[in-house]
Amino acid sequence: MPQGWFRLPATGFLIIAVLLMVRLHRADAAAPQDGISTGHKLAAQWCAECHAIEPDDARDGKGPGFSRIANLPSTTALSLNVFLRSNHTNMPNFIIAPGDAAEIVQYILSLKRN
Repeated sequence: MPQGWFRLPATGFLIIAVLLMVRLHRADAAAPQDGISTGHKLAAQWCAECHAIEPDDARDGKGPGFSRIANLPSTTALSLNVFLRSNHTNMPNFIIAPGDAAEIVQYILSLKRN
């Protein structure tokens, strides 16, 4: 009979854990829009001098426009993160904090056409 007492609290704990995970997952659903907005602000600050960062802006400056980058077949979150953390001879060597880089990546990926 002692196993019955253990199963009831364990089952309750499991149910609560699942409900909390579902709630946290739904709370994260609002985060992408905030990240896109933050990423846009960071791109305006760090990247707009050389890149067209607006969704409708197809021009290329010193560097390709973000819409063009977003729609390359090779563009993924991983490829963008690696690119932003690497040195380049034709780009200024900015030191972008990992969190800021993730926001910029999220913004660039939001420009991808479906």
